[in-house]
Amino acid sequence: MFKVQVEKECGCFKKSDFTNNMEFDNKDDALVQALNMSKEMNQDFCGKHEFQVIEEGDIIKIGVDERAKSGCCGGGHCS
Repeated sequence: MFKVQVEKECGCFKKSDFTNNMEFDNKDDALVQALNMSKEMNQDFCGKHEFQVIEEGDIIKIGVDERAKSGCCGGGHCS
C-alpha cells in the first residue's frame, strides 16, 4: 500500500475537495495523484504556500512551504 499524504492542511486545502491520506495499490498511481494534486494546488490555491512532492518510501508526501515574496507590490513601478 502507498499513501499520498499532505504534510500540512492549510485553509485552502480544507476548503477544497481534496482528501488527505489516500491509499493506492501501487506507487505509480500514488505518484501521479500527488503530482496532479500539487500542480492544481499551486495553480488554484491562494498563493501563500508552495506545494511539492516528496517521496518517502511507501508515503508520497505533498510538502508545504511559505511562498517566497518577491518584494514587489505589483503596482508596476518597481521595475
